[in-house]
Amino acid sequence: MSEMKLGMVESRFADIIWQNEPLSTHKLVELCEEKLKWKRTTTYTVLKRLSERGMFQNNGGVVTSIVSRNDFYSMQSEKFIDETFNGSLPAFLTAFTARKSLTEEEIAHLKRIVAEHEEE
Repeated sequence: MSEMKLGMVESRFADIIWQNEPLSTHKLVELCEEKLKWKRTTTYTVLKRLSERGMFQNNGGVVTSIVSRNDFYSMQSEKFIDETFNGSLPAFLTAFTARKSLTEEEIAHLKRIVAEHEEE
């Protein structure tokens, strides 16, 4: 997989696919015309570009993802923490919570995540 980044418009396009897959190219063109105000050629150009990056595929007029939305954003999060905090999740959380307090629910959720990983 080459460059795994999405600009704002590409991200909206990817969300259309992720939310509706599998979908026909015809349906994708309709959705992009409705939601993004794109012409058919723009939809096909962006689909081709993201397919070349290894994110989506168009097999026989049916568009599906190669990389799920969850996997994509997980990779982006890992890359951000690696590049910005030398791979340290505690350093990221320290910086994050310095300006934004966590709710009781968020704290409980994080504790459950840590407990699950301790069991592994």
